[in-house]
Amino acid sequence: MSSSDSTTRSHATGPSIVPAKLQEVLPQKVEEKVPNSIHDTGSLSQTTNNAGVSHATGESKVPKAAQEVVPRQVEEVLPEGVHPTK
Repeated sequence: MSSSDSTTRSHATGPSIVPAKLQEVLPQKVEEKVPNSIHDTGSLSQTTNNAGVSHATGESKVPKAAQEVVPRQVEEVLPEGVHPTK
């Protein structure tokens, strides 16, 4: 794993409503898929496909506001123990 994919630190370059502990375990590629208005990484390659609703199938540790703005693809790569989608 390259240092850019590190999961021991946040990759935010600006404001974020994502809990710090969650930021530290997410791969950089996942953090960059979250809209900058929720978790600012300065990434320009953001997708909004399937955003607008939560895709959780159980209790999630991700704030509801964040669940509703991130694309489904981001929700699905989170660990099931953090944000169940299966």
